[in-house]
Amino acid sequence: MGGDFAPEAAVKGAVLALDRIGPDSRIVLFGDEARIRAVLEAENCPAERFDIVATTEVIGMGDHPAKAFQTKSDSSIAVGFAHLARGLVDGFASAGSTGAMMVGSMYAVKPIEGVIRPTISSVVPTVAGRPALLLDVGLNVDCKPEVLAQYGLIGSVYAESVLGIENPRVAVLNIGEEEAKGNAQAKAAHELLKQEPRIRFVGNVEGSHIFSGKVADVIVCDGFVGNTALKMAEGLYRINKALGGGNAFWDAMNYENVGGTPVLGVNAPVVIGHGISSPAAIRSMILSTERCIEAELTAKLRRVFNN
Repeated sequence: MGGDFAPEAAVKGAVLALDRIGPDSRIVLFGDEARIRAVLEAENCPAERFDIVATTEVIGMGDHPAKAFQTKSDSSIAVGFAHLARGLVDGFASAGSTGAMMVGSMYAVKPIEGVIRPTISSVVPTVAGRPALLLDVGLNVDCKPEVLAQYGLIGSVYAESVLGIENPRVAVLNIGEEEAKGNAQAKAAHELLKQEPRIRFVGNVEGSHIFSGKVADVIVCDGFVGNTALKMAEGLYRINKALGGGNAFWDAMNYENVGGTPVLGVNAPVVIGHGISSPAAIRSMILSTERCIEAELTAKLRRVFNN
């Protein structure tokens, strides 16, 4: 029931995902059962192809996330997280309230032991033809160096496990490539990452190389910087599209192809989608969640932080 066009966009996206998910995967829909069945009927899709969990409440974008998560216990987000925490589903995704999704991530499934702060990341295209990972992109706008150092480790595990990048290169987003460049936060994070034996740290990367793929596969920054960089890229994509430009690189910048933002560092796969998500974006969000599950990302992160 989350998103600006719910439940139609969410249900139609789930229908689009049916032929793309693996034979052992099953999509579970949480929400108003009558409305879900009506959309499925309009799409000529048998309801039996899904599991449907009926809920009666909706957390609105204007609701206070923490209060709504507690008081609207029969909302699709709250019930979905309850199923996730009990192991009744293996991953959970929604284009609903980002705040409520984060409340569920932090208090229903909880951070992995040893993780200082979970993070949200974004997969970005590069002209080298393979993706890169930018984190954080808006969850933690102020980060201590120790948190940024953990982002390097978390991002490295994700890039290798989910994106299939062998021995990914990790870098700190900075105003210059030289080791002495940057503010106190970036310098301290650089020193900590340089001492981390479990990652392939390559130093600093400038903003001009985020999308080049030449320097780094995992790019670490605080949420203020990461969100600014991501929204600038999204704005350039829209401008380029309006001017009639298009190629494989710019097409990969389309949020519909990314689908959602994984929450990394919590005890189960959680993916948050754009509120404006179209059916195509919902399909991508579902497939992204499935990849996190199949890659056993949570188990791998637990092993890294429990050693």
